[in-house]
Amino acid sequence: MKRRGFLVVLSGPSGAGKNTLLNAVLPRIPDLKYSVSATTRPPRPGERDGVDYFFLDDAAFDAMIARDEFLEWAEFAGYRYGTPRRFVEECLAQGYVVITDVDIQGARQIKEKMPDGVFVFLLPPSMEELQRRLESRGTESAEAISRRLKIALEEVAAIVDYDYWILNNHLEEACEQLVSIIRAERARVCRTDFSTLPLKGE
Repeated sequence: MKRRGFLVVLSGPSGAGKNTLLNAVLPRIPDLKYSVSATTRPPRPGERDGVDYFFLDDAAFDAMIARDEFLEWAEFAGYRYGTPRRFVEECLAQGYVVITDVDIQGARQIKEKMPDGVFVFLLPPSMEELQRRLESRGTESAEAISRRLKIALEEVAAIVDYDYWILNNHLEEACEQLVSIIRAERARVCRTDFSTLPLKGE
């Protein structure tokens, strides 16, 4: 019995805990793979090409855009980031579940190209908790945090475009919910090839 792979797209405001949740979920599902993004950003110490990112120069990134080889891409802080279509499609063809985390604009781009994906929105417990998490990072000014909170409100309004939502109040509970969603989607009849099952009558 062969299972068909599918793509899980996780979105949510900055500070909702997407990376923490992904790191908790990945070891729990053997056939779950994280989608490696491409970027024009230089590698940081310890980062490996093809593992952390596919590191590209601007010309190579432009060429991939021209060939429609990204499921989505965007620019952030002067560098471009994108989800390579080929990497995802190869993993899906091998039966893997591929998971990626992108913002709502990226999710919309992916949905246009892969409408059969599973789209999950991660919510923070409250705006107050989201503000606390952003402040605890100690990496941004009060003005920058205020902008992020404003953007977060706009992003939450897009939750109606998603298939599932998870409230990230407790990491373990959020992790269990995401695992349950993936397992339920994995068990859908449309994602399974039953032609090899020995269930035919005499």
